[in-house]
Amino acid sequence: MPDKIAIISDLHGNMDALNEVVKDIQQRGISMIYCLGDLAGKGPDGDQVIDFCMEHCEVVLRGNWDDLMKAPATHPATQWWQDQLGPQRIDYLINLPNSYDFWLSGKRVRLYHASHISENHRIIHYAPAKEHRTMFTNTEFTGDGPLPDVVGYGDIHTAFMIHPDRDKMLFNVGSVGNPLDVPIPVYVVLSGELGSQEVAPYSLEFVRVPYDVEKQIERAHALNMPETDPYAVELRTAVYRGVQEKQEKAKKPRRKQRS
Repeated sequence: MPDKIAIISDLHGNMDALNEVVKDIQQRGISMIYCLGDLAGKGPDGDQVIDFCMEHCEVVLRGNWDDLMKAPATHPATQWWQDQLGPQRIDYLINLPNSYDFWLSGKRVRLYHASHISENHRIIHYAPAKEHRTMFTNTEFTGDGPLPDVVGYGDIHTAFMIHPDRDKMLFNVGSVGNPLDVPIPVYVVLSGELGSQEVAPYSLEFVRVPYDVEKQIERAHALNMPETDPYAVELRTAVYRGVQEKQEKAKKPRRKQRS
């Protein structure tokens, strides 16, 4: 029997979604869970999500929202999440590793949150093939070692799989807690001979798991979480309306009005 790994990402403090995904993982008899980051932020249950990942995930990588939690709060929502997590969980988040490499059925697999550059350097699914190919290179962020044949990442909340070259496979895990392609949580099941450099069959499967979206929104309202209304829009429609969008707009210089 091949080994099976459940790969999850971008949980964003949504314990309702994570609970349903974990139930599905367990029903499939999968015991290994790898998480590609963004455990907290956006949703109301970052503390529970972090505690779950600390106890049950074999691998946890640092995401951009995890890194954000160390910075001085510039928005009430950020302050709310930081207060909820507390210093020990924040310390855990910011010290998570950059990336993780392993062998699977003769393929070198590399996982990270956003890109080979950093957890904050975003590469979207419709980027040019030339840019996708760079994701298979070694950098200071990924470290040295055998170049990967397979790369998996999160960050953009959009699940997909492509072959930028005939011998390379790039996939995005999508998001459990805040999907922005289809408003249904998604994770990946990667199957093959774990740790083996011998060529053998392997497979990748995307799994969508419905959950009670309204229950999650009600919980956020009950806890008086800031920015619950845009969060609810994202969960219901998969249309981005988050805090970061407002922060990015605020950073852009305003055009001078013509007199």
